[in-house]
Amino acid sequence: MKFKAAIAYKVNEPLVVQEVEIDKPLDVGQVLVNIKVSGICGAQLLEIMGHKNNAKFMPHMMGHEGFGEVVETGPGVTTVKVGDSVVAHWMVGEGIEAPFPTYKSGSTRIGGGKITTFAEYAIISENRLTPVPSNTDPDLCALLGCGLTTGLGVVNNECNVKYGESFMVLGCGGVGLNLIQGAKMNSCYPIYAVDINNNKQEIAKKLGATHFINLKETKFKDVLSSVDIIVDTVGSADLIAEAIALLSNEGRYIMVGHLPPNETLRIPNAVDMFFGKGKLIRATQGGRTKPHEDIPRYVKLAEAKILEVNTLITHRTSLHNINEALDLIRDSQAGRIMIDL
Repeated sequence: MKFKAAIAYKVNEPLVVQEVEIDKPLDVGQVLVNIKVSGICGAQLLEIMGHKNNAKFMPHMMGHEGFGEVVETGPGVTTVKVGDSVVAHWMVGEGIEAPFPTYKSGSTRIGGGKITTFAEYAIISENRLTPVPSNTDPDLCALLGCGLTTGLGVVNNECNVKYGESFMVLGCGGVGLNLIQGAKMNSCYPIYAVDINNNKQEIAKKLGATHFINLKETKFKDVLSSVDIIVDTVGSADLIAEAIALLSNEGRYIMVGHLPPNETLRIPNAVDMFFGKGKLIRATQGGRTKPHEDIPRYVKLAEAKILEVNTLITHRTSLHNINEALDLIRDSQAGRIMIDL
């Protein structure tokens, strides 16, 4: 079976959209999924730059949040069956940790991770799939693969939020907007949205931000002096050094965005970390999300109109135009971009 996929061939080069085919029969724990919708996460930009320890595995397929339908299951699979609607997520859930799949294009072997979603079909490890009711909104399902679950998971599991605490989000992309939404749901106040483009202001405020700061126009020190919780989705050492100084005496700084490899993080006047009851700096991987437990709860919240989905999506595209979509994310011009497959 042949199908279209977006392939990373070389570091810092555009993805190549081409026809590929499955290299061999499904192995233990592998599931063939017909991908319907995929989101684009900022982490894919890091993969293209080779910052995810992935450069040596190129060429390889891409994408880690999506929605699709199970077409075939390999030996041992029990948590999903043919015909199931599924969320495809990079966080580990229930089921078998399957071997890495391989694909081919002509005589070229194409690698694949435990999950890939920039393709019409993908072989995905059983423990990267969670079944959902067949009538669940496809866009919601795709966002539950990373953007929504990471944002809500960070707020719920990493921040130790108290009612009325101040909250700041650095970077209003797909994950950042969900952090804002999660902070509002947890009654934080005020909620500061920080970005470098004013076009993010309206959407950030729709999702719960009370203040918007454009760092190209305003310095932190000119508008505030203390924040209880700061969540960084940008991954810039200079920005982190500046923002950490804003932490309150019980402040928590959560790093979602990855710094480049070999980058050094510097904390100016580090003795400040010991003020009050002590401050905290933590790096998170997906907000400690447990997909098989959290995704069903989030689906219920969306059905009850408590969780907003449509506002998060600023652009839609096709697989053919994926490189243009990636440029929008590089330029901080988008919230979440969805690929219709």
